[in-house]
Amino acid sequence: MTLKLHERLRELRSERGLRLKDVAEVADISVPYLSDLERGRTNPSLETLQTLAGAYSITVHDLLEGVEFYGESTDGALPKGLADLVADPTLGPQITPDWVRTLSRIELRGKRPRDKQDWYEIYLHLKRILN
Repeated sequence: MTLKLHERLRELRSERGLRLKDVAEVADISVPYLSDLERGRTNPSLETLQTLAGAYSITVHDLLEGVEFYGESTDGALPKGLADLVADPTLGPQITPDWVRTLSRIELRGKRPRDKQDWYEIYLHLKRILN
């Protein structure tokens, strides 16, 4: 069964019998922001995903397990630096389609990485975290 991210966040909290306030305190985020995340009104940054995963004592990979992402993207729809990374003859082959889908959804504080090197560093960082 696949869930939307906001459904998964709500599910994790409910499974543990926690209130919004409980999770918000542990994650050091506001209750209204967490509520907006659980209602699908806003999308979390990578940093927020890491914080929420930590609050639930799970990995980001486990937090995103079973989460449905919208549609499939093509290389032409990728952000510029990520498209450059995927097209790179040396680095590109190690970036699987699953990683491309994951990376293409990343925003850091509402901004996307700017160039191939920034995307590659995020890829390496996430790979270390998830492995």
